[in-house]
Amino acid sequence: MSTNQNNSHFSSARRGALRRFGQLGLGMSALGVTATQLAFAKDANDATKTADGTSCMPNYARHIDAHGAHQQGVITPDHKEAIVIAFNLTVETVQELNELFKIISRRIRFLTVPQDIPVDKDDRLPPMESGILGGKLEPDLLTVTVAVGHTLFDDRFGLQDRKPKHLMEMNRFPNDRLEAKWVGGDLLLQFCANSRESVIYALRDIVRHTERYMSPLWKIDGFLPARDIDRGQTAINLFGFKDGTGNADSKDAALMDDLVWVTAKQEEQAWCRDGSYMAVRLIRFNLQFWDRTPLEDQENDFGRDKRSGAPIGMKGEFDDPEMLKDPHGDRILYDSHIRRAEPRDPERHVAKMRRRSFSYSLGLHPSGLLDMGLIFISFQNDLLHGFIHAQTRLNGEPLERYIKPFGGGYYFVLPGMKDDNTYLGEGLMKD
Repeated sequence: MSTNQNNSHFSSARRGALRRFGQLGLGMSALGVTATQLAFAKDANDATKTADGTSCMPNYARHIDAHGAHQQGVITPDHKEAIVIAFNLTVETVQELNELFKIISRRIRFLTVPQDIPVDKDDRLPPMESGILGGKLEPDLLTVTVAVGHTLFDDRFGLQDRKPKHLMEMNRFPNDRLEAKWVGGDLLLQFCANSRESVIYALRDIVRHTERYMSPLWKIDGFLPARDIDRGQTAINLFGFKDGTGNADSKDAALMDDLVWVTAKQEEQAWCRDGSYMAVRLIRFNLQFWDRTPLEDQENDFGRDKRSGAPIGMKGEFDDPEMLKDPHGDRILYDSHIRRAEPRDPERHVAKMRRRSFSYSLGLHPSGLLDMGLIFISFQNDLLHGFIHAQTRLNGEPLERYIKPFGGGYYFVLPGMKDDNTYLGEGLMKD
């Protein structure tokens, strides 16, 4: 049954008229191109012109400083490529765990700085690195984000009383079909950059230097449309809808403190300050079913115009959906995704989190269907009032016909390393 049949107050003709009205007013705002986004796009795609000035080549040496109060890769602008990988620890002592954190921190420092790669001097030994970047390490805006799972705080290392307040095993929601091989992990690393080879190089480097300390549990590769990132536009997901339009502004430091970072306001472990909770959800899309679904149903399920991203009945992608002026759900259905996820009642940012998701493509599912979907990632300073409450509101939404979460977990992103004399996890290990 079509979604719109569930609401007798709003005719198909009227919805179509509203969509057409919104499309008539498309301008720069409808395209989602703000001055801030254009500025980042220019920086993120800085290029080197050739001598005649007629062509250009990407500048892969662009880099992001790995030091700071917070880790990179949390509120950093979107990247084109990502790898998310979970590990289980094979070490048995807290001293070995501490050494692992130091090794990872050293490798992140090395990997995020442009430099010439040393030449191997003895061909009787394995090469010092993979060689896939040639003779130069060019980070291409690489970030490596390190988070810990709730199992790190079992009785192996005596850290039970150090566990972040809200960190726990990921709870199951009604539509979940979680597969054990895709869930959890003592440690989670998120690699992001603007080229595939950059994230693969960094992953192989860290795995090589840490293989005696930890073993991979699950891994998934993510991506965002290169054309959207290059143009500073909201990325489009595999459903063909803009994903992230309503995201909190990462350049608003006060808002990030309110939503994302653990501060003195939270009743948390002292070492957790400047960290963040990370919810990861691996969500499989039934794209063959979706691609046979009428456009009207697709747009009603999301509550947005598919082409412009505007809320139904509005003109621009970033227009306020004005849900309080639509109390009966005549324009934006009560069970639409945007209304459930972010009801904006009584205020903006009812969902206390910031999302930073990627699409994925794993080939074919055993059923023969395309195995594609979303690596949903959200960061928040309180799991309950962030992801968990938002997902609870979404339980039973019409989109569940097309999605099936199968993996992921809850993690805590360690506070950043402030300088060369500090390392990730230092507060956890030393306080």
